[in-house]
Amino acid sequence: MRELTLEDVRSAAAVVGQVIRPTPLIRGYHLGDVTGAEVYLKPENLQRTGSFKIRGAYTKIQSLSAEERSRGVIASSAGNHAQGVALAATKAGIRSTIVMPETAPLTKVLRTRYYGAQVVLEGEAYESAYARALEIQEAEGLTFIHPFDDPLVIAGQGTIGLEILEELPDVDTIVVPVGGGGIISGIALAAKSLNPTVRVVGVEAAGAPAALKALEVGKLVTLERTQTIADGIRVAKIGEHTYRYIAEYVDEIVLVDDEEISLAMVEMMETSKLVVEGAGAVAVAALLNGRVSSLGRKVCAVLSGGNVDINLIARVVERGLADAGRHSLLRVRIVDQPGQLIRVLEVLASRRVNILDVEHHRAAWRVPVGSVDVELLVETRNAAHAREITQLLAADGFDAKLLSGAG
Repeated sequence: MRELTLEDVRSAAAVVGQVIRPTPLIRGYHLGDVTGAEVYLKPENLQRTGSFKIRGAYTKIQSLSAEERSRGVIASSAGNHAQGVALAATKAGIRSTIVMPETAPLTKVLRTRYYGAQVVLEGEAYESAYARALEIQEAEGLTFIHPFDDPLVIAGQGTIGLEILEELPDVDTIVVPVGGGGIISGIALAAKSLNPTVRVVGVEAAGAPAALKALEVGKLVTLERTQTIADGIRVAKIGEHTYRYIAEYVDEIVLVDDEEISLAMVEMMETSKLVVEGAGAVAVAALLNGRVSSLGRKVCAVLSGGNVDINLIARVVERGLADAGRHSLLRVRIVDQPGQLIRVLEVLASRRVNILDVEHHRAAWRVPVGSVDVELLVETRNAAHAREITQLLAADGFDAKLLSGAG
C-alpha cells in the first residue's frame, strides 16, 4: 500500500464513526497544577471495548473482500486488539479467532470471548501468541488482522488525532503510549498533517523500549526480554510500517518505570475518576515525572485503554498508597509487659492515625528475650506524617522504625 495521507485517516473516520464514540477531551486540573501545563485527557478507555483498538480493527475488517470475509479472520493480541477484532468481526458477520498470551489479564480474555471470538491461549508474551496465530492462519486460510503494523489499522488509530485537533486546535503537545507503534503512528501522521508545529511525544515502559532502541540504532530491533505491568505495550519489536512513521513524525520517545505507571493509575482513579490500565497510564506517568517538557503548554495525554484486571487494581492501589506515604508500616520494639502496647496506641491516637493491621513477633531468633516486635500497618496523611509519628514514638522511649511509607 502507498504511504498514508491525511485523507486516508479521514476516510477511516467515516468508517469507524459507525461503531465508536468520539471520546471528549477531559480537563486534567490536578495534572495541570502539578505540571504547570494546561492538561487534557483523551479517554479511549471509555470506548465500548475499553480501548482505542476498535478503531483500527474495524477500519481493516470493513475493507475485506467477500471472499476474505467468508474465510474468517485471526489476530494475536495481549487483549485490547483482541476485543477490537472480536467486536468488529462479529458486527460484520465474520468468524474470528484470537490468540492471546497465557499471561493476558482474565478480564481481557473473558471480554474477547463475550464479543464472539474463539480464544486460543499461547505462551507468556505477545511474540509467542503472534507465532501461533500465523500457524493457524496458514493452516485454516484465515485473514490476519495485525494489531499495529498495517496501514489501514494505523489509519483507524489516526482518527484519534483528528478528534484531538478538532476539539483542541491549538494543542502544543500530544503524549501517546507506544507499544507496537500503531496508535502513535496514526496520531502523529494526522496531527502533523493538520498542524506541523504540534509536538508528538511517545511513552514506552522502561521494561519494553522497542521503539526507542530502534530509533537509537536506526533500524528495527528485537528485545531479548520484556517485563512491565503495562501488558498492552509489552512488545519486543515494533513494526516496519510503524517504525517509518515514528521516525518521520514523532518528536521524542521517553520511558517510565512500573512504579511510575502504578502511581499514574492511582492518580487517574483518585483525581479524574478514570480507571486506566498500565498502558493507558504511561502518558500521565511521563507528565507527572517530568519526562515531557510541558510548562505553560497545552498538552493532551492519550489514555489508550482501561482493561485492567480487578486484582491488579487492588495491588496497584495498595502500592500507590504506600509510595505516597498514606499506608505506612511501622515496627515498634516494646518490653513484653502489660500496658506497653497501649502506650504505643495512645501515641498513634493522639495523631489521628487509623490502624489497619497489627502483628506481634516474639520468636527468640528475631527479638531479644523479654521484648516483642509489633508491626503496625497504619493510615497516614503523607510521608511527613509517617515520619512524625515514628519520631514521636522514639521520643516516648520506643525503638521505632518506619519500614515503608517514607515516600
